[in-house]
Amino acid sequence: MTYFALDDVSIQFGGLKAVDGVSFEVAKGEIFTIIGPNGAGKTTLFNLISRLYNVTTGRIVFKDEEITQLNAQQIAGRGIARTFQNIELFDNASVLQNLLVGRHRHSTTRFWEDLFFLPRVRREEVGHRHAVEEVMEFLRLQRYRDTLIAGLPYGVRKVVEVGRALSIGPEVLLLDEPSSGLNVEETSRMAEWILEINRRLGITILMVEHDMSLVSRVSDRVLALNYGRIMAMGTSQEVQSHPDVVAAYLGA
Repeated sequence: MTYFALDDVSIQFGGLKAVDGVSFEVAKGEIFTIIGPNGAGKTTLFNLISRLYNVTTGRIVFKDEEITQLNAQQIAGRGIARTFQNIELFDNASVLQNLLVGRHRHSTTRFWEDLFFLPRVRREEVGHRHAVEEVMEFLRLQRYRDTLIAGLPYGVRKVVEVGRALSIGPEVLLLDEPSSGLNVEETSRMAEWILEINRRLGITILMVEHDMSLVSRVSDRVLALNYGRIMAMGTSQEVQSHPDVVAAYLGA
């Protein structure tokens, strides 16, 4: 079975191909990291997978199903969740409320049932809250449960965004630069969370990242992009020592 794969995927904005014929497969349970210079097409690739952008050519496959034409809500419904390079949280809502947003895909009640808060709605709400409490316990966010996002340190907000994605109950988690804006200590802690999510929860992770120490610490395989094309793919050590990657991204 093909667990997750991109097959010759491209997207074109006018005359510019931001992603140009990218193909790769990710095994279930793998941590697969995408690196490359700014403008290489890394986040664009994530936007294609999560269906914020439409693929110009090629296919995206998840568990032998082509998902190229699904919308963003359907992608989440298949169990693919993501974080964003720039934190996308509701600043004037609490940590609990932000994580509950991630449970939206599991809602099965109808509008009129919600309106009258019928017993089935109450039972479902209890289930959602229980799932979110488990995520907060896992990420050690209980102390911030009722704190507004606007009052939290940046590093904690990054963890909350990961928590919201986990609240979806994903099989595949897309992490877009999880260490962006973090200090050395916070980056080390983020690496620990990534490994815990992968090993303890069994979630497959695709990650875009610039911090090569983090990449080396957590990645099973690494793909290097430049100008929307693959430069190299392999272990972290193999990719970091590849001459094209050194010349285009890491420096001599």
